[in-house]
Amino acid sequence: MYGLSVTTPSRTLLVGSGKIAARLAPLILEHGEVFALRRSDAEPPAGVTGIRADLAAPLASRLPAVDAMVVTLPPGEGVSAYRTALTHLAEALPAIPARTVFVSSTGVFDGPGAARPITEQDDPEPTSARSRGLRDGERAAVEIFDAVVVRPAGIYGPGRDFLLRKVREGAAVEHARRTNRIHETDLVRTLELLLRTPASPRLVHVVDESPAPLGEVVGFIARELGVDVPPDIGSADPGGFVYDGSLLRSLLGTLAYPTYREGYAEMIADPTAS
Repeated sequence: MYGLSVTTPSRTLLVGSGKIAARLAPLILEHGEVFALRRSDAEPPAGVTGIRADLAAPLASRLPAVDAMVVTLPPGEGVSAYRTALTHLAEALPAIPARTVFVSSTGVFDGPGAARPITEQDDPEPTSARSRGLRDGERAAVEIFDAVVVRPAGIYGPGRDFLLRKVREGAAVEHARRTNRIHETDLVRTLELLLRTPASPRLVHVVDESPAPLGEVVGFIARELGVDVPPDIGSADPGGFVYDGSLLRSLLGTLAYPTYREGYAEMIADPTAS
């Protein structure tokens, strides 16, 4: 395990209210007060104080003082969407929290791909609008909030069954494409730990222990489902990246779902979970 001291925030703001925030909230509610900033009027998780606001524009009222914050906003329109939202967020806070965790994506890397494992020391050179927006969001989070940046790979788990549906449909995929993923449970564990770790790393790639060609993954799923393996689109240059997850494992120790096999087998065995 990574040799870090641990503390617990007493007031945490969740910026963005999707599945990740909903699963994270109960863990941090055990130790303190939790607020959730969201654009909709939907009910926040039990015990969480909801705040309705749209960070695309300056906020009309001040936000509560908090000592920790997790940002899980989806990419907005335009390369500077994250920077705009984070600037409005900072303007509405009475003070910068002691710890901010910004959830980005391994999608900040794009282009032809690389078989060599990518580590936290590799600098992205984004080319698409989406990847440039992610990279600018990371930079803005660090500049404004001195944030810890988390880059999860493809997130899967209960309710995230896109690949299962593709296999059931028999949709063709690029078998040789290099892929990485992380179960939602291990991502939430990572965020909760980073909130409580004063000397945390500044950047973490959140990936499991088994990067694999997509054909290997869909082949496993097909066998578990008892259906045919989806056909191969084929490509002279399959692309995709492989990410080194050593730093994550030094933080968490054993992952709850070390590879895609444990995660997808569980989802298939319990259809209500997917």
